[in-house]
Amino acid sequence: MKKNFLNKKKLLIVGGTGFIGYYLSKICINKFHVSSLSLSKPTKEKKLKKVKYITCDISKKNSLEKKIKDNFNIVVNLGGYINHKDQSTIKAHYNGCKNLVNFFQNKKLKIFIQIGSSSEYGKKNSPHLENLKGRPTTIYGKSKLNASKYLFNFSKKKKFPFSIIRFYQIYGPKQNTDRIIPMVINSSLKNQKFSCSSGLQNRDFLYVTDAASSIFECFNNTKILGKIINIGSGRQTNIKILINSIKNKIKKGKPLFGSIKLRADEPIDSYPDLKNAKKYLKWKPRVKLALGLSKTIEYFKKK
Repeated sequence: MKKNFLNKKKLLIVGGTGFIGYYLSKICINKFHVSSLSLSKPTKEKKLKKVKYITCDISKKNSLEKKIKDNFNIVVNLGGYINHKDQSTIKAHYNGCKNLVNFFQNKKLKIFIQIGSSSEYGKKNSPHLENLKGRPTTIYGKSKLNASKYLFNFSKKKKFPFSIIRFYQIYGPKQNTDRIIPMVINSSLKNQKFSCSSGLQNRDFLYVTDAASSIFECFNNTKILGKIINIGSGRQTNIKILINSIKNKIKKGKPLFGSIKLRADEPIDSYPDLKNAKKYLKWKPRVKLALGLSKTIEYFKKK
């Protein structure tokens, strides 16, 4: 049963100055009082006039108590960063989530949306079902899975209203250039040689506005409480084909396939089963990969 609590309620986006956080803020600013909680202030390119920006380290419990003064109806946790080796990842993702949940437990939230990751499944066979027992191999994946487990255990004791979204590969304009699609685009625009793997992997790529819209669909939906929902495009894309497609669109670029060895912990196939997204959110992606790549290429051309 749906309940309508979208009437200019207060929304906190943890990580609101980041890639997905910026797009989520953008689609919410006319419907909510939006606040962003991040380690640093937004760049000029990602700053939005109607958003209240708060700087805070979520891995430090005392910092939350000092910085968060408002009561919020909805909290989205996009905080942290992707790193497969650095131990500080645990602080950002596990400790950060734990601190947020404990801070908001008595604040009468409508929903706490934890942004998880496909890395929580590890090398489990695809397509991934949400009820799979994850066996992550990276620090990042382990941190995210531990945060998920904490939420489930905490909710059993405290009846905390939460849901977990597990994204796959998100891409689009304004993404950091250390991610695969921006890296290939930038290198190809400069007609450079660039190192890459053999490209045997198959991944699911979702355009960033579709990712943001999936989060938005969770706000007014009590059916998703206590559930994990995979979010992706629903289409497998081979990495080698992806790289060549970008190169052909730009008509430049010299990929050196096989010059980077696959990580031992890297699965060959990683893509989701989207039954829960269709069943509970009635959500589906709108931007096809070809169009999304064209939009992203145009953005980096202008930069």
